Amino acid sequence: MRHTPDAMKHLILSITAIAIFIFLPQALNAERISPNETKQIEALIASVERMADAAFIRNGRAYNSATAAEFLRRKWRQQEVRILSAEDFIEKIASFSSTTGRPYLIRFGDGREIPCADALRGELHKLRNNRQ
Repeated sequence: MRHTPDAMKHLILSITAIAIFIFLPQALNAERISPNETKQIEALIASVERMADAAFIRNGRAYNSATAAEFLRRKWRQQEVRILSAEDFIEKIASFSSTTGRPYLIRFGDGREIPCADALRGELHKLRNNRQ
Protein backbone atom coordinates (compact mmCIF):
# COMPACT_ATOMS: atom_id res chain seq x y z
CA MET A 1 0.00 0.00 0.00
CA ARG A 2 1.44 3.33 -1.07
CA HIS A 3 0.91 6.47 1.05
CA THR A 4 0.34 9.79 -0.64
CA PRO A 5 1.91 12.97 0.80
CA ASP A 6 -1.57 14.11 1.92
CA ALA A 7 -2.21 10.81 3.68
CA MET A 8 1.15 11.07 5.46
CA LYS A 9 0.37 14.65 6.56
CA HIS A 10 -2.98 13.48 7.88
CA LEU A 11 -1.32 10.60 9.75
CA ILE A 12 1.29 12.92 11.30
CA LEU A 13 -1.38 15.44 12.34
CA SER A 14 -3.48 12.65 13.85
CA ILE A 15 -0.55 11.27 15.84
CA THR A 16 0.34 14.79 17.02
CA ALA A 17 -3.24 15.45 18.12
CA ILE A 18 -3.36 12.18 20.04
CA ALA A 19 -0.03 12.95 21.74
CA ILE A 20 -1.25 16.41 22.74
CA PHE A 21 -4.49 14.94 24.08
CA ILE A 22 -2.58 12.40 26.16
CA PHE A 23 0.36 14.46 27.40
CA LEU A 24 -0.95 18.04 27.69
CA PRO A 25 -2.95 17.45 30.90
CA GLN A 26 0.17 15.95 32.50
CA ALA A 27 2.27 18.91 31.39
CA LEU A 28 -0.27 21.37 32.75
CA ASN A 29 -0.27 19.63 36.11
CA ALA A 30 3.52 19.19 36.24
CA GLU A 31 3.70 21.87 38.89
CA ARG A 32 1.20 20.64 41.43
CA ILE A 33 0.01 22.04 44.71
CA SER A 34 1.66 20.51 47.78
CA PRO A 35 -0.42 18.50 50.25
CA ASN A 36 0.34 21.12 52.91
CA GLU A 37 -1.03 23.95 50.75
CA THR A 38 -4.12 21.85 49.99
CA LYS A 39 -4.71 21.37 53.73
CA GLN A 40 -4.37 25.11 54.30
CA ILE A 41 -6.92 25.88 51.58
CA GLU A 42 -9.32 23.35 53.07
CA ALA A 43 -8.79 24.97 56.48
CA LEU A 44 -9.55 28.40 54.98
CA ILE A 45 -12.79 27.12 53.47
CA ALA A 46 -13.69 25.48 56.79
CA SER A 47 -13.12 28.83 58.53
CA VAL A 48 -15.69 30.42 56.21
CA GLU A 49 -18.07 27.55 56.91
CA ARG A 50 -17.76 28.13 60.68
CA MET A 51 -18.78 31.81 60.40
CA ALA A 52 -22.36 31.11 61.47
CA ASP A 53 -23.06 34.75 62.41
CA ALA A 54 -21.69 36.17 59.16
CA ALA A 55 -22.90 36.50 55.59
CA PHE A 56 -20.80 36.04 52.48
CA ILE A 57 -21.56 38.84 50.01
CA ARG A 58 -21.10 37.94 46.36
CA ASN A 59 -22.24 40.35 43.65
CA GLY A 60 -24.47 42.20 46.10
CA ARG A 61 -26.27 39.10 47.41
CA ALA A 62 -25.82 37.62 50.87
CA TYR A 63 -25.21 33.90 51.33
CA ASN A 64 -24.90 31.86 54.52
CA SER A 65 -21.58 30.36 55.53
CA ALA A 66 -22.37 26.82 54.34
CA THR A 67 -23.39 28.05 50.88
CA ALA A 68 -20.30 30.28 50.72
CA ALA A 69 -17.99 27.40 51.62
CA GLU A 70 -19.53 25.12 49.00
CA PHE A 71 -19.26 27.89 46.39
CA LEU A 72 -15.54 28.38 47.18
CA ARG A 73 -14.92 24.62 46.97
CA ARG A 74 -16.61 24.40 43.57
CA LYS A 75 -14.78 27.43 42.21
CA TRP A 76 -11.48 26.00 43.47
CA ARG A 77 -12.15 22.63 41.81
CA GLN A 78 -13.00 24.35 38.52
CA GLN A 79 -9.75 26.31 38.54
CA GLU A 80 -7.45 24.00 40.49
CA VAL A 81 -4.73 23.89 37.80
CA ARG A 82 -4.17 27.64 38.42
CA ILE A 83 -3.85 27.28 42.20
CA LEU A 84 -0.46 26.29 43.63
CA SER A 85 -0.72 27.81 47.11
CA ALA A 86 -3.11 29.10 49.74
CA GLU A 87 -2.17 32.62 48.63
CA ASP A 88 -3.19 31.74 45.06
CA PHE A 89 -6.51 30.46 46.40
CA ILE A 90 -7.15 33.72 48.24
CA GLU A 91 -6.09 35.95 45.33
CA LYS A 92 -7.59 33.99 42.41
CA ILE A 93 -10.62 32.26 43.94
CA ALA A 94 -11.80 33.90 47.16
CA SER A 95 -11.20 37.61 46.54
CA PHE A 96 -13.55 38.66 43.77
CA SER A 97 -16.18 37.57 41.30
CA SER A 98 -14.64 36.38 38.06
CA THR A 99 -17.89 37.40 36.36
CA THR A 100 -18.26 40.98 37.59
CA GLY A 101 -14.89 41.74 39.17
CA ARG A 102 -16.62 42.86 42.38
CA PRO A 103 -14.85 41.89 45.61
CA TYR A 104 -16.34 39.27 47.89
CA LEU A 105 -17.19 40.62 51.33
CA ILE A 106 -17.95 39.14 54.72
CA ARG A 107 -20.68 40.89 56.71
CA PHE A 108 -20.58 40.14 60.41
CA GLY A 109 -23.56 40.10 62.78
CA ASP A 110 -22.74 43.63 63.97
CA GLY A 111 -23.05 44.96 60.38
CA ARG A 112 -19.32 45.39 59.84
CA GLU A 113 -18.07 44.32 56.38
CA ILE A 114 -14.56 43.38 55.36
CA PRO A 115 -13.15 41.98 52.12
CA CYS A 116 -13.17 38.20 52.17
CA ALA A 117 -9.53 38.25 51.05
CA ASP A 118 -8.54 40.20 54.19
CA ALA A 119 -10.40 37.77 56.44
CA LEU A 120 -8.76 34.78 54.77
CA ARG A 121 -5.28 36.33 54.85
CA GLY A 122 -5.73 36.82 58.60
CA GLU A 123 -6.89 33.23 58.98
CA LEU A 124 -3.96 31.95 56.92
CA HIS A 125 -1.56 33.93 59.11
CA LYS A 126 -3.09 32.29 62.21
CA LEU A 127 -2.89 28.82 60.64
CA ARG A 128 0.77 29.22 59.77
CA ASN A 129 1.71 30.71 63.15
CA ASN A 130 -0.03 27.88 65.02
CA ARG A 131 2.02 25.30 63.08
CA GLN A 132 5.34 26.63 64.31
